[in-house]
Amino acid sequence: MGGDLAPSSHHRNRISAGLYRNETDACHVMGILNITPDSFHEASRKTTVESAVQSGLKMWDMGATWIDIGGESTRPNAEPVSIEEELNRVIPVIEALRSAHSEGLISIDTRRPQVAKAALEAGADIINDVSGLRDPEMVNVVLKSGCGVCIMHMQGTPQTMQEKPEYQDCALEVSTQLLETARALVAAGHPPECIALDPGIGFGKTLEHNLELLQRHELLRGDEGFAILWGVSRKSIVGQLTGHSDPADRLSGTLALAAFAFHEGIDIVRVHDVQEHIDLFKVLNVVD
Repeated sequence: MGGDLAPSSHHRNRISAGLYRNETDACHVMGILNITPDSFHEASRKTTVESAVQSGLKMWDMGATWIDIGGESTRPNAEPVSIEEELNRVIPVIEALRSAHSEGLISIDTRRPQVAKAALEAGADIINDVSGLRDPEMVNVVLKSGCGVCIMHMQGTPQTMQEKPEYQDCALEVSTQLLETARALVAAGHPPECIALDPGIGFGKTLEHNLELLQRHELLRGDEGFAILWGVSRKSIVGQLTGHSDPADRLSGTLALAAFAFHEGIDIVRVHDVQEHIDLFKVLNVVD
């Protein structure tokens, strides 16, 4: 890792612009691109480079600010894949998307510093780490590259996180942990405007925990005003609130949470259904 990963000032400005709202844009949309055979929403799975690239380009055309590319499912009880397999899944897609669209923003959804580094070299702009930068080497990748980073909270691992999640004060504990990690990056010289925090809805939380995190999201801002990302698309929280056990039936409930995110000033929503969210925000921008 070295200077070859450091983004230019223009590049860094593009990253920060994609993490924060301004006077003219709605909540940013991050489109989910799963290069996996086992992600929880079957319709989101892409198993070839060609289909993944076509899907990613379509998301940008629809209005997505970000394309979030992942090669390992982190749904509850998901089995981990090897580093080699994860690299083989995501790097060709990132390279092809970057070649086809020089300005589109790309994030790599990974817990592994080896994958994150390779993804940045292939053209990704941000690391989206569901493990919350637990690996010190991932912190080194972020600091040495100066890339954007999304730090997510997860209690346990995908294999254990939903066994019996417990907190004394969920919102306070989650926000404290995320802010400590973010502030350590800032203290080491990382720009705060290139950091987003994600409370990790569904990652080691009950329904009550998830609702509390959504309702007390202001704790994540800190004095620094960090950007906030929500990943609620078609998740079990929507199923529990609507009674729909199949993720395929959870679009309406997902859009309801997206409308709440818009009204609450959340900066980014990570979604499966880009067009529907873009349309929702276009209307809310006018009538709100």
